[in-house]
Amino acid sequence: MDYADKLENLLLRKIQKAERDLLQLKLDYCRFVFGITHRARVRCNDNVYRVCAVDVDSMERQPDGRFSAPTVMGIPLGDDPKSTPVTLGPDWLLESPLAR
Repeated sequence: MDYADKLENLLLRKIQKAERDLLQLKLDYCRFVFGITHRARVRCNDNVYRVCAVDVDSMERQPDGRFSAPTVMGIPLGDDPKSTPVTLGPDWLLESPLAR
């Protein structure tokens, strides 16, 4: 393995680490800014869903520097947890913890 190969491998590892770090930062942003976590409850189209996935790649940077709400996938509350998740898009509202 020559110098160029070693350098390429080093740079690839650094890029992969940066991508993982960015993903974690976006998940933290969703948790603290939007209150969205795995298994949170959200309201969309007059139905309540339990969140099972958050698509941080769907977040867009706004002109003021903030990020838009992410697209989430959820299972209707009361359905079997093994049900197929529904894509809710970014137009959801966090269900109040007091409303549970």
